[in-house]
Amino acid sequence: MIRSYRKDIDGLRAIAVTSVIAFHAQWTLFRGGFVGVDVFFVISGYLIGSMIIDDVSAGRFSLVGFYERRVRRILPALAVMMLATSVLAYIYMLPNELDRYASSLLAATFSVSNFYFAKVSSYFMPASTTYPLLHTWSLAIEEQFYIFLPLFVLLVHRLWRRGLWLVLLAATLLSLAFSVRSAFQGPPSDFYMPQLRAWELLLGSLIAWNRLPALTSRIWREAAGLLGIVLIIVSATTFLSWTPFPGYAALVPCLGAALVIAAGRSGDSFVARGLSLPPLVFLGRISYSLYLWHWPIFVFIKMSEHFPAEQDKTVIRLLAVAATLVAASLSWRYVETPFRSGPWRPSRRRLFTTAAGAVVLLGGIGLGFGLLRGLPNRFSPPALAILAQMQTNDPVNYFRSGACFLDREDKVDLLTSKGCLQTDSSRPNYLLIGDSYAAHLWYGLSQTFDKINVMQATAAGCTPLPERKFTRICNDVMRFLFSDYLLHHKPDRLVLSAEWQRADVPQLAQVLDWAAAHDIRVILMGPIVRYDDRLPRLLAFAIEENNPRLPDEHRLDYRALDQSMRRLAQEKGATYVSLLDLLCKEAVCETLVGPGMPLQLDDGHLTKAGSVLVGERLRASGAFSSDLAEVK
Repeated sequence: MIRSYRKDIDGLRAIAVTSVIAFHAQWTLFRGGFVGVDVFFVISGYLIGSMIIDDVSAGRFSLVGFYERRVRRILPALAVMMLATSVLAYIYMLPNELDRYASSLLAATFSVSNFYFAKVSSYFMPASTTYPLLHTWSLAIEEQFYIFLPLFVLLVHRLWRRGLWLVLLAATLLSLAFSVRSAFQGPPSDFYMPQLRAWELLLGSLIAWNRLPALTSRIWREAAGLLGIVLIIVSATTFLSWTPFPGYAALVPCLGAALVIAAGRSGDSFVARGLSLPPLVFLGRISYSLYLWHWPIFVFIKMSEHFPAEQDKTVIRLLAVAATLVAASLSWRYVETPFRSGPWRPSRRRLFTTAAGAVVLLGGIGLGFGLLRGLPNRFSPPALAILAQMQTNDPVNYFRSGACFLDREDKVDLLTSKGCLQTDSSRPNYLLIGDSYAAHLWYGLSQTFDKINVMQATAAGCTPLPERKFTRICNDVMRFLFSDYLLHHKPDRLVLSAEWQRADVPQLAQVLDWAAAHDIRVILMGPIVRYDDRLPRLLAFAIEENNPRLPDEHRLDYRALDQSMRRLAQEKGATYVSLLDLLCKEAVCETLVGPGMPLQLDDGHLTKAGSVLVGERLRASGAFSSDLAEVK
């Protein structure tokens, strides 16, 4: 079979990369835009599978030739992006950030960044916006696929030529089974594992085989193409960040991509013509560079601290997208294209020599940044003192992770087996429930209010709204609390705290009604002070730029939500605690517990000392004390 260029596949690439960029730009319409990566996997599997299968079957496959084409396609633009990113990292990153960047740079250089990000993946890992090479995890999976697929095909072709398709089909189904199991039971790090993504690439390779029925009928082509696009759009616009993934959910965009590709193989269709429109084809051609550049640009626009929180977010997003389009167009025109075609196309020998030099250069930069511990001498001693304090704040300990603060892979029975719900007959028993924004209060409450037994039942990303569907562990915790524990064990006070959003207020009203109906008194904790970046980072740059107002400029406005929750608590007879009132006076909020000691460890979670400070402020305000008197 002669491979021919398909404009509709470039159009499909455009849909995929647009979804990813819109997701990272936080446009709510594309809240599931991360599925664009999965669409890319299917496309890559199809194109590479076609290339390998055709050549192996015809006896003309060359490993060296295959790897040469992959190097020409992948490495030049990737190396330029990583070099530019390293320069920006040196300018904008704090020492600990640059140290982490060094590790990610080395991992990306040697095509193992997916394993690196799997290793550092946890609920308490630094925000994704501090990893400008985070997006290379998907490239690493593709590169690993390119390395091993041809070797696997050659081996099976030699041992069992007629069974090659069946072996690939079996590998696809096995990988899918692993993926489904992990989506519900595996740790978050499984998201980056190649064995759980291989089926997506292999699905594309299976389409390249002539064993599947051709869609020769125009009606079937139109139906398949239309259904495929609908599946991609539905997943990109309806999936949520807590959707179990990849697993069954990934079947939706992947089958969508497979249907579009399969329909286009057999002839023309309405969808194929739509995907072949010039604007989509152009975006598809530069899609690789678009993907490479968009994430570092988004990250460093945020890291620059030049855009205060009150700045119109739409303007910033449009600026980031425009910068991405310019960078990608230049990269495609002056980096990608010359290495693949034209008079400047290097020979194989020169290509491999240049590639080796790029690997040495990038590896050297990564090693240098790492060995020099992020070059701390770029910052003043006061800024470094702020960062040094952060090394002593491990939230795993004072959140009581793996016991009273549960993550995705934990079991709900830990709450009882670890003593998180242990009552004390000599003291009032207060039960603190919610997500990490409840867990960060426990230490301060337990240390400050020694006359109260503060119990804890919290889980990652788990707003205490039993009617909403979250992760498996959150659903388990909410079901346990509201359908079992609270029905048989009435605490003296139920303390609700979470990363509240405006959309939570109507359901929160139902929770307060439920508590009143079961004669449970509630203390409702309002939203904590939040920033659009991590507070220690803002404090360090405030010192470097001699701008003490910098943290306040980047503080998010939660006053309207605070007032709305206060009114709700008053209407429902609950005690309301405004954390904003405790920590802010007029336009200035607390940022330090003491000299060089930040109140919060990231954009909102309290440090250990910060939790104690909030507890002391609560005691001084009398918010808990008045309730304590009633309990007595």
